[in-house]
Amino acid sequence: MKAILKSVVATGVAAALFAASSAGAADLKFAPGEGDFSWESYEALKEMKLDGEQVTVFGPWLGPDQVLVENVLAYFAEATGADVKYTGSDSFEQQIMIDAEAGSAPNIAVFPQPGLAADMAKRGFLTPLGDDTTNWVKDNYAAGQSWVDLGSFEDASGAESLFGFFFKVDLKSLVWYVPENFEDAGYEIPQTMEELKTLTDTIVAEGETPWCIGLGSGGATGWPATDWVEDLMLRTQTPDVYDQWVSNEISFDDERVVGAIEEFGYFARNDDYVAGGAGVVASTDFRDSPKGLFSSPPQCYMHRQASFIPAFFPEGTVVGEDADFFYFPAYAEKDLGAPVLGAGTMFAITKQSKGAEALMEFLKSPIAHEVWMAQEGFLTPLKGVNTDLYSSDALRGMGDILLNATTFRFDGSDLMPGGVGAGSFWTGMVDYAGGKDGAEVAKAIQDSWDALK
Repeated sequence: MKAILKSVVATGVAAALFAASSAGAADLKFAPGEGDFSWESYEALKEMKLDGEQVTVFGPWLGPDQVLVENVLAYFAEATGADVKYTGSDSFEQQIMIDAEAGSAPNIAVFPQPGLAADMAKRGFLTPLGDDTTNWVKDNYAAGQSWVDLGSFEDASGAESLFGFFFKVDLKSLVWYVPENFEDAGYEIPQTMEELKTLTDTIVAEGETPWCIGLGSGGATGWPATDWVEDLMLRTQTPDVYDQWVSNEISFDDERVVGAIEEFGYFARNDDYVAGGAGVVASTDFRDSPKGLFSSPPQCYMHRQASFIPAFFPEGTVVGEDADFFYFPAYAEKDLGAPVLGAGTMFAITKQSKGAEALMEFLKSPIAHEVWMAQEGFLTPLKGVNTDLYSSDALRGMGDILLNATTFRFDGSDLMPGGVGAGSFWTGMVDYAGGKDGAEVAKAIQDSWDALK
């Protein structure tokens, strides 16, 4: 979900909530040598002699997520002898900058999005990861160049280097459906955007409604539409145009951006295409919008949303049985490959040490990924992992989408200035869903961006 929706409350150091603990040998979740893990990559870690060296890691994970990351770090601690201490905070974004300015940064910081990391790299607070890691990411991550691009920033001198290593990815380019409904109606999973549009028209021709769409989210109403537009930008334009849009090198009212907005309108502004009619799209809460998939008879057949949406499905819904998903497809005629929209966390060195460099090497090992894969809530673009270790068929399916991606791009609105990405873009999409002209909406968003400069 959007970063703004994570309910981060930060009112200074005094209000920051911290949880810290060490990852050690007693914490190993899976016994080395047992199961189909890449244990050879674990054994190779033992060549790193770090007995007694402390490695501090600071990130956004608390509660169950903290336990999961500590379960991973425990393997690094056990293999190398390092004393690894992870600290999680609800106020990570504020605290990491405070610590860096005070000269008390941890060895490793885990950034929930690249924008803050880019700012810190520009100020000289991050250590470049070097050409070897850059080439490793290109060669070993699916859509490797995309991950290099996302983790590369300018330093204080203006030179660009890889500073961030992505580890743990979230996926947004998904369409959810109920397999039984598709089977009963005789529908096939569309493989291209052209086929998806044909299916949409077929459902209407048979007297049914293809889509459930809702933009409501309290003070954040509108954000689901920004994901649609971002996905459609990647399906109508090359990745470099997407990047230029996100950085405002091309204006928001550029015809290519307006075109992506109008592609969203193709689905959302047609009364026949949307449950309840186009007029209810903006006011329908995004958490309620997928419920039409599960009514009898179904109120809709498809719902485009990120990997988190099953949390709002009816209680007891089993993903892979009662509900499933497919890749939000690309246009065959545009020949842009298989782009994927998502988000993810990025590890960076904020205080260089032998232990910090060794931990970054550990993140390249299949075992670092597989230990989290075998638990929950983890996706990886690393090509060398055993995908059978994913804890569910649903995660395995999402992992396959990542591994088949030719391009990956981060949620664009999260990289824009807050007043745009979490402001005028949201409200503009509500206006557009309500019938306002796409070019007029885009111009208003660009005007708001100009006002921030």
